[in-house]
Amino acid sequence: MELKVLGPAKPAAGGCAKGSCGSTADQMAHLPEAIRDRVKNHPCYSEEAHHHYARMHVAVAPACNIQCNYCNRKYDCANESRPGVVSELLTPDQAVRKTLAVAAAIPQMSVLGIAGPGDPLANPARTFETFRQLSETAPDIKLCVSTNGLSVPEHVDELVRHNIDHVTITINCVDPEVGARIYPWIFWKNRRIRGRKAAEILIEQQQRGLEMLVARGVLVKVNSVMIPGVNDEHLPEVSRVVKEKGAFLHNVMPLIAEAEHGTYYGVMGQRGPTQAELTALQDACGDMNMMRHCRQCRADAVGLLGEDRGQEFTMARIDAMAIDYAAAMERRAAIHAAIEAAREDGRAQQAAMTAPAAVPAGTRPVLIAVASAGQGLVNQHFGHAREFLVYEAGPAGVRFVGHRKTDQYCVGSSTCGDAGTALERTIRALAGCEVVLCSKIGIEPWGALEAAGIQPNGEHAMEPVEAAAAAVYREMFEAGALDAAPAAQIA
Repeated sequence: MELKVLGPAKPAAGGCAKGSCGSTADQMAHLPEAIRDRVKNHPCYSEEAHHHYARMHVAVAPACNIQCNYCNRKYDCANESRPGVVSELLTPDQAVRKTLAVAAAIPQMSVLGIAGPGDPLANPARTFETFRQLSETAPDIKLCVSTNGLSVPEHVDELVRHNIDHVTITINCVDPEVGARIYPWIFWKNRRIRGRKAAEILIEQQQRGLEMLVARGVLVKVNSVMIPGVNDEHLPEVSRVVKEKGAFLHNVMPLIAEAEHGTYYGVMGQRGPTQAELTALQDACGDMNMMRHCRQCRADAVGLLGEDRGQEFTMARIDAMAIDYAAAMERRAAIHAAIEAAREDGRAQQAAMTAPAAVPAGTRPVLIAVASAGQGLVNQHFGHAREFLVYEAGPAGVRFVGHRKTDQYCVGSSTCGDAGTALERTIRALAGCEVVLCSKIGIEPWGALEAAGIQPNGEHAMEPVEAAAAAVYREMFEAGALDAAPAAQIA
């Protein structure tokens, strides 16, 4: 049979085949052209696009109208990378200036979102003034909002008026009994409401808002936080319900519950899911189009997914910048056209490299970690990686299943090779992976990876990631390496 990058058969409207991992090129093929155009350069709505395009969030919305047990908002904080955390709160005027500065300095930036640090629709005046100005001064940038959904129904008209056609709603449950364990209270019609009643109101508003947005042609992504023992068994039902109501994409994210973050769940010892548990749950969510490349960004994140360049764009630095946005728009248009041309070339190269191979159905799959600096290529030195993309290669093809964050092993010629603790953490983060693809790797980490049962591979540098993973899988099959169970991983 031919080994190829996974591309599902045409699914029912609004979804992809079971286990799919976002709107890759093949997965977008069944969509109407108008929809493809809206997601092709959106790094959150398209797994393929996130290799090429950047996003930014502006922190103009400090207040929130609900309390979640997994949330603790922090201001003036540069040391944590999670939702609800920012270094600077901005006024709408500052947010617009910052957006123009980032778009001029990072021309592959395609999306501006408001995601907090509170809830954008609990701060409607600040949120919509920011959007109003940006729609006038930067019409080439997509505008997005991420909300808990409590206030969506009353703001649908204004969202549409400002051409916001990508909205994310965090929906963790459709059962009030489950919701009462996640949300201590909501602030609704000038009253604080607690317990099951609060969850009932929130769920009703979320579902009504989802339906209203879809009816107006807005693409809705649903975020869900996986909380073991609380909503993990319930989330497949959430996925089924939101798909039926027209959600475009479902993003099941792991709970972040380190005690030092000060959340209720963190302080009370609620654990987060393992990577295996998260992947299994994502696979269990039927044939809903599933996002697996989320990085759970800060509310002031800047850059490609997986990186944060926010400290380069503090207001003190921006105030010293001279910004010619008209010229920047022309440059951005040219660079975006070049990106799209490169993506087409990459798809052609990938198709040419993915040669037929006789890999029988039922042959066990393999997890392959990839060090990539973007562009969808194997183009990063092992020692420079702060995260690894993880792909599952099997007889039917290659699919993206997630990412593993780690510490940079090599931080300069004087320390590279001396960072044993960082290397140990990296190997632990790669547990379950049998191969690491990278552009280069040193002798010491090579030996440590092999000792842990992980095979380093630098032979596919600058090749498209999926094609390289497919090639390695074929090589493993031909060498008889898939006959046995994978080697034991380091604890």
